[in-house]
Amino acid sequence: MSTENNNKSLIYLVGFMGSGKSTVGPILANALGFQFLDIDNIIEEKANKTIPEIFQTEGEAAFREIERSALQELKSSSNTVIALGGGTITNPENLKIAKENGILVYLKISPEEILSRIQHHSEDRPMLTDASGKPLTGQQLEQRIRQLLEMREKYYSQSDIIIHSDNLRLGITVDEIVKKLRAYLNPKD
Repeated sequence: MSTENNNKSLIYLVGFMGSGKSTVGPILANALGFQFLDIDNIIEEKANKTIPEIFQTEGEAAFREIERSALQELKSSSNTVIALGGGTITNPENLKIAKENGILVYLKISPEEILSRIQHHSEDRPMLTDASGKPLTGQQLEQRIRQLLEMREKYYSQSDIIIHSDNLRLGITVDEIVKKLRAYLNPKD
C-alpha cells in the first residue's frame, strides 16, 4: 500500500495568491465538518508580525523557514482544511510534507483573473512589490504575476485535485471540490 495520502482527512488548498484559498477554505471545511486553518495566520502568530513586516525586517528566507516549521507542525492535524501560501509548495520539502500527509487541492485561475482579483490589494503581498517595498502596478504587476505563476505551476500541477475556478461561483467551486474529494475521503475497498 502507498504511503502517500495516508491522512485522508487533511486537505491542503494550494494556488496562486488571489485564487480563493482563504475564501473557499472555511466554506469547504464547514461542508466537510472539518476545521479550517490558514497558514498565513499561523505564521503571523508565530512571528508576532504581519507577513509584509516579516519580509521587510527579516527577508523572504526567514519567512520561508517559519512557513516550513508551521507546515511541519500542522501535518499531524486531522479533519482539517489548510490554506497554504501561494509559494509554500515551491519548496520541495514542503511539497513532500503536503503530499505525504494529505490531499492537495489546486485552485487554478488564469493570470488575467489573478490580476483582476488582486490589483487593488497588492500592497499586502510582498511578492508583488518592488525592491523598495512599493506595490507593483500596471504592466509590471502583470509581468510579475505571469513570471511567478509560470515558475510555480510545475509544483501546483502535482496536486491530487485540480479545480479550474476562473468563472465558477464560490458555491460551485466548493461543490466541485467536495465531489472530487469523495474518492479520497470515502475510498471503496
